[in-house]
Amino acid sequence: MAFINDHYLKLKAGYLFPEIGRRVNKFCEENPNAPVIKLGIGDVTEPLPAAIREAMHAAVDEMGEAGSFRGYGPEQGYGFLREAIAKNDFQSRGVDISADEIFVSDGSKCDTGNILDIFGANNKVAVTDPVYPVYVDTNVMTGRTGAADESGRYAGLTYLPVTAENNFVAPLPESPVDLIYLCYPNNPTGTVATKETLKQWVDYARANGSIILFDAAYEAFITDPEIPHSIYEIEGAKEVAIEFRSFSKNAGFTGTRCAFTVVPKQLKGTTASGEPAEIHPLWNRRHCTKFNGVSYIIQKGAEAVYSEQGREQIQGLISFYLENARLLREGLESVGISVYGGVNAPYVWLKTPGESTSWEFFDELLQKAHLVGTPGSGFGASGEGYFRLSAFNTRDNINEAVTRFQKVVS
Repeated sequence: MAFINDHYLKLKAGYLFPEIGRRVNKFCEENPNAPVIKLGIGDVTEPLPAAIREAMHAAVDEMGEAGSFRGYGPEQGYGFLREAIAKNDFQSRGVDISADEIFVSDGSKCDTGNILDIFGANNKVAVTDPVYPVYVDTNVMTGRTGAADESGRYAGLTYLPVTAENNFVAPLPESPVDLIYLCYPNNPTGTVATKETLKQWVDYARANGSIILFDAAYEAFITDPEIPHSIYEIEGAKEVAIEFRSFSKNAGFTGTRCAFTVVPKQLKGTTASGEPAEIHPLWNRRHCTKFNGVSYIIQKGAEAVYSEQGREQIQGLISFYLENARLLREGLESVGISVYGGVNAPYVWLKTPGESTSWEFFDELLQKAHLVGTPGSGFGASGEGYFRLSAFNTRDNINEAVTRFQKVVS
């Protein structure tokens, strides 16, 4: 008899984005001529920059020659990419991260879930609310929670509400927790964390023996020089934090898949017997056991991100999406909508008009304006009454979406 993992049965009916897809598909089937614009899922629309494409083409040619063909590569990533990451993303900002503390992977989404493999099931976990659903769902899958209540909150998790009332700054937990998920620039709210805010979290983690799981997938969109790009810019963070980064949104790798996770060698956890244990070798063992590495072709493309041409072209992409975010933000504000984010991040977080719930507003936008966004309640109970729009789209679609949105709410 084959027994299933019963923890999966505790998950809510559908992961947020598939549920959106189901509703949109049903609407499109019933209204085949409706010109639907999708601002829900944060998928990029602009082509891969030329520097990246050229690097990938050259790598394909290498794979076609016996003298330069490559089979299995190092699971942790090729040295040329890890060294480029360490130099450009960290050392250039005064952060002492070495290449061998970097693990190349096929996505931050995967890594934020897979990291739980090396932590005990008895850890107390804290998440902001609203929150990127993967953090919660993967903890449910691994048995770290009880059942969900009517609001969707799972027993056993510590939820830290972030709303307009507290300026979207998560409060420190009232009782000690062991694992803390932080995401900045934040998905879904589009807000950022100051150095002072991050220092509070690092100090908390050091005082309580906690580990911060810091998702910095959108750091490239930070334009304010006072906002840190990495948690390691905070003194002491290397002792208490793991950082996740991605090439998906800055360089357009959503369809080609490349990311990386930083695990400092100073970082330690605790064994069941109370002894300190280094985290770096544990993640290395997990990574090498369950992952065969990102392809050489993709990693050569990622290396080109750091070339002079690559930097220039990627900055063009980032500026393009940030301009989209500005157009969305200002277009909604012009008709009296309360809007947050969209400045140092590609997401706009808005208060739903009137008394509409998040899903009611989703259906209204879809039916009346043929627009798709993401209901805030899908990100957690504190997201009820809010709505997320993604700036990842063409300029024509963004302009048209603003016009349609204004007609619905004005």
